[in-house]
Order: sequence, then C-alpha cells, then structure tokens
Amino acid sequence: MNDQQTLNQFDEWLVDESPYAAIVMRQWLDPVEGKGAVIFPPTYAKPEGKREDEWLGYNMDRFENGMKVCQIDSVGSQANRMEPIFKNEPYSKLVPQITIQAGDREINLLDAGHRAADAIVRFSDLKEELKKAFLTVREKGNAGPLAKIAPTSIVFGSWDSRETQVKLPRIIRSVIRAYDVEMLHRSAQYTTIAGELLADGEVEVTTKGPKAEMGLAHVPAPWTHGGVIVRKEIRRDAALNLAAVRALKAEPPEGTLALRRYILGLSLVCFTAPQETFLREGCQLVPDPEKPAEWEIVSHHGQRDPFSLSHEKAREYAVAAASAFGVGASRIARFDKKAANDALKKKDKKSKEE
Repeated sequence: MNDQQTLNQFDEWLVDESPYAAIVMRQWLDPVEGKGAVIFPPTYAKPEGKREDEWLGYNMDRFENGMKVCQIDSVGSQANRMEPIFKNEPYSKLVPQITIQAGDREINLLDAGHRAADAIVRFSDLKEELKKAFLTVREKGNAGPLAKIAPTSIVFGSWDSRETQVKLPRIIRSVIRAYDVEMLHRSAQYTTIAGELLADGEVEVTTKGPKAEMGLAHVPAPWTHGGVIVRKEIRRDAALNLAAVRALKAEPPEGTLALRRYILGLSLVCFTAPQETFLREGCQLVPDPEKPAEWEIVSHHGQRDPFSLSHEKAREYAVAAASAFGVGASRIARFDKKAANDALKKKDKKSKEE
C-alpha cells in the first residue's frame, strides 16, 4: 500500500454523508492472579449528603435483582492512561510536545489533568493563543488551530469551563466495570517500635493526635475496604466516536479532510494500543485468553459488522495523516505565578463582596 492509499483507506468514515457512527470494542479481563481473585477498585471520598452506612468508598451500583456493578477504572482515568503514549517514541513525533516550565519543574501538556483547559496552561504564556484557539472552535467551528497546539484535547475531550466555556466531546471513551461483585473488608494495625522505646513499652493506641501522625503510637485500621470478588466478568467497553470526528472542521474548508484524518489517526493509535495492566495496588488485570476482544463498526442504523485493525496499521495511518496535516511546533511555555496569584486575589475579593 503506497502513501496515498494509506491516507485514503478510512475516508468513507470521514465524509459528511458517511453511514458509520462508531467503532466499538469489548474486552474481557481477568485478575493477574486468576479468575475469582480479589481486586481493588478505586476509592472515593464520601459525597455530601451520604450517610456513613450508605457509602462504601467504591463506585458501586446495586440493582433490584441484587446484582452489584462496580467501576474499576473510570472514563477519565482510562483517558489518562492512554494519552501519555504520545510522550514516547515513536509516537512523540505525532503531536507537538508542549512543556510548561514552572520554576524547577517541567510539566508536559500531555500530563495536565484538564489538557488545554488546565490551570497550568491558563496561567502560562500560552494562555492567549489557546484562548483564541478555543474561541475559533466556538465561533467558526474551526478546530485546526487547537489541533496544532493540543490535538489530544480533541481526541480525549476538554472543557474550558473557567475561560471560554468551550466544550469538546470525547472522541475516545473507555471504561472498565466488574459485574456481580461482592465486597470484602480488611483490618490492620500499624505498630511502632520507636513508640515502644519512647514510652518504655506502654504505647498509646490511637488513630488521632501527634503520636499517631508521627508514627509513635499503635494505630488500628479496622474494617476498611478489602477489595471485591467478581462473580461474573470484568469488562472494558470502549468506543471511538466517528460522528465526533466528522464534526471537526478547518479553515479553509479544503483542510477539513486532513484535520479529520489526523485526529482519526491519533484516535486509532490510542484505541488499538495495548493497555498497561497495572491499574493500582491490588488491581492488575490482563486480557482473558478464553474470550478474545470483540471489535465492531456500527452504522447509524444499528448494523454491526466485525472490524479488525492492528496497532501497527493504525500507527502507519497516523504517521501518514500527521505528515499530511503538519504537526504543530513543539515548544516550552512558562507558568506565570504572579498572574495566577493576581487572579486568585481578584476572585477572593469578588467572593467576599458577593
């Protein structure tokens, strides 16, 4: 396949009259220790208004038939696992490498939690350029300038909620859930040799106070989260929204197809790349060899057809699309601490006045 054929191969997905809605994938996962092993979902702070006996710490839903479904990795967390692929060779040449310098620290834009809308960017010397890029999306529908600075803010979505209010939907969405789970608890106790020496053997047992904070007391941790056992399946559900790719436009209009190819190429790279299996302490998942992942391309009418694309082919397409579009320049920006402090003081003053 020559370069032009590589570039053209998915154009039927990208034209405005395309019948295709999305590419979807379902992947079944197992704990690295084997089926039925205990895994640890992420824990969250108790939301306001919830009683202690109602809140389990895990994001778990209960259904009338008794089934409990637990979120193992959220949409946002999945995006944060996929996006940093573009920091590494050979993928780093596919996107501009934007670094924010803040004193002795350097933060890659790919690591910023809110991407192009993150405060680390809004208070840098990239602020006006990115603000203009967001406004160009809102006022002219032109995503080209944003793609030259922060293309992954288009792939994984971004919401400039504190400046222009521009919101870009996620093109890639992925989440991992466990079905029919039972929650476990565990208890532990921190013991201190230093506390024994300091107190001549009579060590205080407490969870609060200076001694507990300094490790000079025995600190009990009873009845805390002990993970879950999964009775049915652990499944990753992912979708690549082709309609969202087709919603992108460029100026002049002749550049629209190149922009869509570029964003599709980046999306396909992330979508097909093998994922890191270690999600957190106590939760390492691997693909289920007995149940291979299912890939489908879905039409607007609901027709589902099997789909297959290797990661290598996705990368080849992304390289060709990036070359044709023209990857934005890599650069170093600087965080403006004074501007951030001034904005904070202004906000505080306004809040007090209100």
